Amino acid sequence: MIKISELQAKDVVSLTDGKRLGQVCDLEIDMENGMIRAIIVPGGGRFLGMFGNTQDIVVPWSAIIKIGADVILVDLRSDPNYLPPNSGSSSGGY
Repeated sequence: MIKISELQAKDVVSLTDGKRLGQVCDLEIDMENGMIRAIIVPGGGRFLGMFGNTQDIVVPWSAIIKIGADVILVDLRSDPNYLPPNSGSSSGGY
């Protein structure tokens, strides 16, 4: 088990290019199934994580390869099974 606060303290790193993407700022939760669908990493160019209009990076849970002691390794190549909120689903809630 891991706490959200512990997830937020880890750096998210892309396996494809080794780039540090940032730290987890939010989670996308499927309320119907009670499962985490994705982690959200703030887009670059923000001041104190609040100001700026760079789009956040949504990392599907299935793209997480490993949650280590200090980093979360992710594979950001497209996940055909991931549908972000408002993607045409009529289940609502977002």
